[in-house]
Amino acid sequence: MPNSIRTTSNTKNTPTLATFKAGDSVLCPSLSFTSFVLTADPYGKRDLLALTHDGSNIYYDDKGYFVPSCDKETGDYQPSLFQDTPANRQAVATLYSGRGNQSSQRTVIDTTAADDDEVVLISAFDLSDIACDMEGAATALDDIGQLLWLIYTGKIEASTAVSMARITHDSTSAWTELLLSKVKEIKEPLAMTSYGKSGVDHE
Repeated sequence: MPNSIRTTSNTKNTPTLATFKAGDSVLCPSLSFTSFVLTADPYGKRDLLALTHDGSNIYYDDKGYFVPSCDKETGDYQPSLFQDTPANRQAVATLYSGRGNQSSQRTVIDTTAADDDEVVLISAFDLSDIACDMEGAATALDDIGQLLWLIYTGKIEASTAVSMARITHDSTSAWTELLLSKVKEIKEPLAMTSYGKSGVDHE
């Protein structure tokens, strides 16, 4: 992005990156030309900021760099967020020249088969988010399996097993809620396809 959409210190001539916090109104031109409001991580798991786009939470650090939902730090080299100011709005509009230009720059990765007569496009952000949540749930299930095996073989004392079972229950409930929310997100576009119109429940 051009230097005009970065903040500049009043005492220095060198531009500095903006710092973001929960409650800030920001621009993210890679997602939309509308503004977003940053929040803390809705799940309280990481010290990151989040915004909601198309029903999914997308994470950033306090410098505006994108952080995949299964990572703790960014791998990007440029920030994705900018303060929602008139100057920054004008810079974004000039750079992208409207939504038409952004669409022409979109990369579409087609993994469909030749006989697929109905497809649903999903953003890389959403797909990454779903994949990371599935990986997290699989890890939690594996941990539960190992715990049950230790209890079964008598390698954990009864008092310890009770405490571990309580912690496991809380973790299971949290992951169940998260996965059900992902199922709901997936079913929304499916409802517009023949799967949803057929009235068949595909849970």
